[in-house]
Amino acid sequence: MPKLARQYDNRYYSDYRISSVYSYEQYTRYKQQREVHYKQLREANRPKRKKKSFAQFLISFTLILFLASCVLPFGFNFITKSVFNPTPYKNIQTDLRKLAFPTNNYLANNWFLGNRYFSFSADAKHSQMVPLKQGVNMPLLKSQLEDLIQLYPTVEPSVYVWDYETGNYVDINGAKIYSTASIIKIPVLIDVFKSIEAGQFSLRDTMAMTEYYKTEGSGSLQFKGENSVYTIDELSRRMITESDNSATNMLMSKVGSMTDVNSMIRSWGLKNTAVQTWLPDYKGNNHSTALDLAQMLYNIDENPDFLTEESRLRMLDYMGHVHNNRLIQAGLGNGAVFLHKTGDIGTMLGDAGIVIAPNSKKYIVVILANRPHNSIAGKDFIVHASEIIYNHMVK
Repeated sequence: MPKLARQYDNRYYSDYRISSVYSYEQYTRYKQQREVHYKQLREANRPKRKKKSFAQFLISFTLILFLASCVLPFGFNFITKSVFNPTPYKNIQTDLRKLAFPTNNYLANNWFLGNRYFSFSADAKHSQMVPLKQGVNMPLLKSQLEDLIQLYPTVEPSVYVWDYETGNYVDINGAKIYSTASIIKIPVLIDVFKSIEAGQFSLRDTMAMTEYYKTEGSGSLQFKGENSVYTIDELSRRMITESDNSATNMLMSKVGSMTDVNSMIRSWGLKNTAVQTWLPDYKGNNHSTALDLAQMLYNIDENPDFLTEESRLRMLDYMGHVHNNRLIQAGLGNGAVFLHKTGDIGTMLGDAGIVIAPNSKKYIVVILANRPHNSIAGKDFIVHASEIIYNHMVK
């Protein structure tokens, strides 16, 4: 207790003791007076806080502003810019997509004289696929399709049609990249049969279904018992006919994962097709173009230097038994044969295949339609577009 406080306390204590007769009220008043004096003493002894003048405030603010102007640019240059622009050379640009998917552009990993070398892009001169030989555009059919597009303002379509007999074609956004959904299973199927022809495995080889491969979405394998065994032939068939995602992931794992599929795609000469995620691909990362898909279909069907006849016949047999017949096939005439693969991720609906009419007219048609999620307008557009194309090509 401070010295001054002890003096006051002793004085009040003495007064209290000297009184021979006192009442309870006097005792209470004594305590209250003592508390008031103690409070006054505490306030008197508390150090007073000096108020800063406006000049002092202005000096402090100026100093903080100066330090901030020196430190913040330093931190931005060496920290923030190191994340978004890791090089001081402005003429060097960073492709974030290639950083995220570094193997997408690999053509192949090859050995020459004991050394591994890489090719990083599709080489048209050495591509394994034969490009489509385009004749002339079909203006009447294109005009009819463009009129149909105007009736579906919420649908953003890509349409490519190619006539086997004449090479005449219709191209509406054919080179524009779209999400492919399950249509990406076409290049996976090609890679499987290219691997078989290379002697890496056979259609009779088996794989066990484990929890690692099971995935949701389309297909029935996800509901099968663990360690069920399937041949490569059955997995390939289910991947196409049922659009089975589990079978697709098993086959991609068999050929060497997405890296191998992308390497083979580049070796075929396709620049705008890539597999970037395992199935199901709800976000639409796997992509292609209508023109790339048409080129794949043509080479499966007509290029004996790309695949053997046995491989091509079996692949086309798979594609002739696809369960989903509600898109392009729904717009074809009676008796028409359709060899195809569909895809649906809600925001994109598509179908790609080869039409063989009863009069032997044959053409490739690919329709990809971006739409509001699960909008019926996407399906209606594809069916009506298929009707227009079939009537023009056949009748």
